[in-house]
Amino acid sequence: MAAFSVNSSSSKSVMRAARAAFKPLKRTRLHSYHSESSALHRPSVGVYASSSAASADSSGFNEPKEDDDDSSSVAAFLGACWKFVRPHTIRGTILGTTALVTRCLLEADPSLINWKLLPTALMGLFALLCGNGYIVGINQIYDVNIDAVNKPFLPVASGELSKAKAWVLCLGFAAAGMAAVLLNYGTLISALYAFGLFIGWAYSVPPLRLKRSAFLAFLCIATVRGFLLNFGVYYATQAALQGWGGGAIQSLLGNAPATAPAISAIAWSPAIIFITTFVTVFATAIAITKDLPDAEGDRREGITTFTTQYGVPAVATLGTGLLLSNYVLAVTVAMLNPSSAFHRPLFMMAAHAAAAGYLLWSRSELGKANCTQPAIKEFYRRVWNCFYWEYLIFPFC
Repeated sequence: MAAFSVNSSSSKSVMRAARAAFKPLKRTRLHSYHSESSALHRPSVGVYASSSAASADSSGFNEPKEDDDDSSSVAAFLGACWKFVRPHTIRGTILGTTALVTRCLLEADPSLINWKLLPTALMGLFALLCGNGYIVGINQIYDVNIDAVNKPFLPVASGELSKAKAWVLCLGFAAAGMAAVLLNYGTLISALYAFGLFIGWAYSVPPLRLKRSAFLAFLCIATVRGFLLNFGVYYATQAALQGWGGGAIQSLLGNAPATAPAISAIAWSPAIIFITTFVTVFATAIAITKDLPDAEGDRREGITTFTTQYGVPAVATLGTGLLLSNYVLAVTVAMLNPSSAFHRPLFMMAAHAAAAGYLLWSRSELGKANCTQPAIKEFYRRVWNCFYWEYLIFPFC
């Protein structure tokens, strides 16, 4: 038994030596692995401590590799980029484009439909998404102080994305979108696309910064989201189906196979006229209601909006009234059904009546909640739900 006994002083010496030996191991562990670090602090000696560390390594608590850090950085950057392009606007652009192209194809001569045109259509969608990213991105760069109050989760305001990186993304979006349009579509579509980018710039960037005026702000949004998107997609689809020239660059080089007719010479579909009018009015309502959750930050930065002027209840009611007038128009058009443009008028009436009911219920819920900030955000989200709904039902009306 004496051979296995240790006096008090020698025991302390062994413990000090063991702790000194394991200090380098503690330094190499990341702070995130608290359980492993604490294990190394436990009083232990020699072989037991070594086997414990080996067991931890073999169970998966090995030191992270540089590749893991790189992967995390890339994932964080991509997540910031996704928030930067504002997903709810991306969904609206994709749904709108898909619905319009689908409607055009349903009304077109089947002999004109050629699957070889699919890459051209996808390039058009790519260009629209790039334009969307540019417009919402440049707005975040110049609204960083406002967003720090109203939308602190946005990547530029939160610091996830530096202004320098945000600028690189915006300029990249604009250049890529413009190139896609010039290579695949004619001069008119290219000019309209450039005009849309200009409006997005003028909306946010000094000295114009049109968003400082409530009237000019909703005019910008209604023009881009309403007229330019719907007319542009329709005209581009018709150009592709009819073979009206290639890209604007080809036209400049004299290689375009056909000349596009003047806008006045195009046979406009009543359904396309309806959706363009409907969405333009809807975009006006979005432009008015989008400032509902942002009143505090807008007041601090001296931005005049309908919400800062008239208050949340009045503006919510105004937006609801605009959209209800839209739904009354839709039901009336379905009842009259000019030129038999709508194949399912009863479905069209029922779908728009249901949307109107949903909107009225949403406004009622906002009032019941006394217009608290969470309720305001939920109301605005439901306005966008109505927007998505319109494009979802449009091809089937």
